[in-house]
Amino acid sequence: MSEKSLLQKLTLENIAIALLIILIAWAIIKVSQYVIHYLAQKVSNRWRLRFLSALPIIRLVVIIEALVLIIPKFITPTVENVMAMLGALAVAIGFAFKDYVSSLIAGLVTLYERPYRPGDWIALDGHYGEVTRVNTRSVELVTQDDNLIIIPHQKIWTDSIVNANGSTNTVMCTANFYLHPDHDGALVYQTLYDVALTSALLRLDLPIKVVVKEHAWGTEYALRGYVLDLCQQGAFITDLTLRGKSALRSLGIQFAAIEPEPETAH
Repeated sequence: MSEKSLLQKLTLENIAIALLIILIAWAIIKVSQYVIHYLAQKVSNRWRLRFLSALPIIRLVVIIEALVLIIPKFITPTVENVMAMLGALAVAIGFAFKDYVSSLIAGLVTLYERPYRPGDWIALDGHYGEVTRVNTRSVELVTQDDNLIIIPHQKIWTDSIVNANGSTNTVMCTANFYLHPDHDGALVYQTLYDVALTSALLRLDLPIKVVVKEHAWGTEYALRGYVLDLCQQGAFITDLTLRGKSALRSLGIQFAAIEPEPETAH
């Protein structure tokens, strides 16, 4: 056999040894999972998280050790073969981490263009929340449901970024009302305006807007105002919606009832 041959001759002994190594590695991973989960249930929450976070590390170490033992059984360990394997590994790693590298480059772009900064309320990748951290690879949002969302910076290449307050302390909120078309528009306009004006969460130094749009099924009213505290957006919209709906009902105004479209046969 040539010294430069990449693959060694397959033998039953090597195959059996490789299968035995795989079986032992699988057993070690399973036993470590059982032991760590058992110990995690016996300790405090602080140590429980540390025990559980060790599982991926143990799994990775076992897999690497198994590969180190198995590969020499099938590949001739020469300088040329090692260099060829390292080259192939570099290509594979580069392909696997292309999204990571793209996010790093996008992170550098965000440092220059600054489309969002900590404290901004943005909509990105279908999520809306407050920017709490801008990392090298990703941006962290906390939504109004108090969920932490981590979004890679590479989304700026393909997605639009909606920045609600643009690094200021003002953000506009909108409460929508859908009414039957037969009503006094001027009365509704003034009623909704007064609802916003009397809200305890409204910033009085900024304008209130009532935008009207007519549809075939009825009339849409968008009541817009600036919230006093950026973190109270949900409470402000809820306040406008509930009090606006109550005020309109007290005037006897009917809300639009949109019937579902009939299903078509396929």
